[in-house]
Amino acid sequence: MSDLSGKTTIVVGASRGLGRGVATAFAEAGAHVVAVSRSSADFDEPIDGAGSIESVIADASDASVAGDLLERYKPANIVLVAGEFPPIGPLHQQTWESFSVNWNSDVRIAFHWLRETLLRPLPPGSRVVVFSSGAALNGSPASGGYAGAKATQRFITAYAQDEAKRSGLDITYTALLPRMTSSTDFGMYAARAYATYNGITEEEQLQQMGEPLTPRTAGTAVVELVQADAAEVGAAYLLTAAGIKPLP
Repeated sequence: MSDLSGKTTIVVGASRGLGRGVATAFAEAGAHVVAVSRSSADFDEPIDGAGSIESVIADASDASVAGDLLERYKPANIVLVAGEFPPIGPLHQQTWESFSVNWNSDVRIAFHWLRETLLRPLPPGSRVVVFSSGAALNGSPASGGYAGAKATQRFITAYAQDEAKRSGLDITYTALLPRMTSSTDFGMYAARAYATYNGITEEEQLQQMGEPLTPRTAGTAVVELVQADAAEVGAAYLLTAAGIKPLP
């Protein structure tokens, strides 16, 4: 397993939810974590003082931010978790502006950061993990363009891997597709919306979602993925409370 001690990991979208769990897990594994978010966030000291977390306030969708932070910190690993809450409503109640929210945030972030990792490029052995969504597999009829945006994140992560191979770059790119979970603010937002959309109670919706994926479980799964032998890492995984499952 790869030793993370003394290595820098940038986590984009680290202030809350699954991103916060990822940042914490990497710090506990010994990494220096650069926790990027649009607002300030406080983190507890890692267990046993193993690693560290440095908060950086920045808009990750800004075209200049990725390059600036990669140049400043020279990370060994990058985890992109950031994204917007999608406007809720069926297709005919959306406007193009609401429908395209996640294209102009989630996809934009992935595009700029993946592009910069190839242009610089990242050092040999680097890992890049992009959080997509289970909605990329199943659709999301009550949240506009969200599912399509998350599917595109998965596609361009695979494109980045192909370009790295074509250029002889030793960089591993992986997409993670987490299931909707009640353990985050975003997941509860989506659960309430779909309970209303499906005409059921919030409790019934939560029961249908099953055991929730927690930030700690997500963080542990990403650390294990980054530490695994690159030759054995797949292009995409479903992420659930039980861990990760390879996708075709």
